Amino acid sequence: MTSPEDIRHSIEAALPGARVEVADTTGAGDHFEVSVVAPAFEGRTLVEQHQLVYGALRELMSRIHALALRTAVP
Repeated sequence: MTSPEDIRHSIEAALPGARVEVADTTGAGDHFEVSVVAPAFEGRTLVEQHQLVYGALRELMSRIHALALRTAVP
């Protein structure tokens, strides 16, 4: 089981200065909604932004069944 705090910590560690909000949408620890606003996204496409987040979550992805992801530049 993955916690919202695990996800938030992993993203913040990989993307310094990021504002991260995580919600467990089912309470089962495997479906999440994540919103990330990060300076690292500046000049990157949406796909590249999502790749950065997925890279930060690489070790957790085997325990996450569904991830609804929103990214933005501050």
